[in-house]
Order: sequence, then structure tokens, then C-alpha cells
Amino acid sequence: MSALKGKRKEYLTVKDLQKVLDSCKLNLNQIDEVWPSIYIGNVAVAQNKAALQKLGITHVLNAAHSKRGSMGNQSFYGNDFVYCGIPADDSTHFDLDVYFQPAADFIHKALKSPDGKVLVHCIMGMSRSSTLVLAYLMIYRHLPLKRALEKLIQKRAIYPNRNFLALLLDLDLQLTRKKKTCQIL
Repeated sequence: MSALKGKRKEYLTVKDLQKVLDSCKLNLNQIDEVWPSIYIGNVAVAQNKAALQKLGITHVLNAAHSKRGSMGNQSFYGNDFVYCGIPADDSTHFDLDVYFQPAADFIHKALKSPDGKVLVHCIMGMSRSSTLVLAYLMIYRHLPLKRALEKLIQKRAIYPNRNFLALLLDLDLQLTRKKKTCQIL
């Protein structure tokens, strides 16, 4: 019976992940450094160029990019920051997973640049932005999803929506399978 229980726990569920998120006791701030040189913030801090420059931010990944308005696009940031905009909706139907690899690549490239520091933001800095940072940690830092979540909630109050958690679970499974395949070969 205990062997069966061990097998069942091998696969995480969205509910398991929500329990991890619920254990976070932090208050939500405008911006937090969640990993060396990776910050998650809200739209207010993202629109404060002076604050970003003071923090040494060099790259901005906007997970709530809108095609309307000049706030939060390359023309707003000018040559002061390298900008990447992802037009994501914080909804139960949005396929954010198509942006996991491009966002992870952008963050990775930012960190490889001299003195690179990246701000990943959405409106509140809780769901879309944290999901993309989690994807980066899984893809480039090879952290399993649960461990990546545990690391982030030590630094910031985050809460990806159920859809995004399910997409991250899929990514976790894909990366685990890929790792096992590489070990076999």
C-alpha cells in the first residue's frame, strides 16, 4: 500500500501547487528581487523609469503588453532598457505556454549581458509575470516546478492562476521526460 501511495504523489496537481502558494506569508510589494538579478514587479514600478534605473534594471519583460497606448512598450522605454512585450491575458483560457521559451530566452540573454538585470512585470506582478519567471527557472536553471515555486514564494507573494499552474505542470512533465530520455541515451 505504501508503494502505491509513493507512486501517486509522483505527479503534482494544481491543488498541490496552490497549497504551496497558500503557505506564502509575504505581503505583496511593488517589486522584489526573486532570483539574483531577476525582479518581479507591478505596472506602477514598471512605469517608473527612475526607480528602474536606480535598481540597475537593464531589461524589461512586460507580460501584460498592450498594442494600445505608449505606456509599457519599446517607445516608452527608449534606449534606456531592452524591452520585450508579451500580450498575455490573465485568464483561464490564455495559452501562456507558447511564450514560455521566448520569455525564458529573453531572461537568460538579459542575465548574460554585462550587469544585466531584468524586470518581469504584469499588472499586479502575481500571475503572468511569476509564471514566466517560473518557466525560466525550470528551463534554464533545471528546477522542478515545486522547488521553483518554493524558491519564489520566499521572495515574493505570487499566485499564478489555475490555468497557468496547469501549463507549468505540463512543462514540468515535458522537462522531466526530456531529462530521463537524455539519461537513457
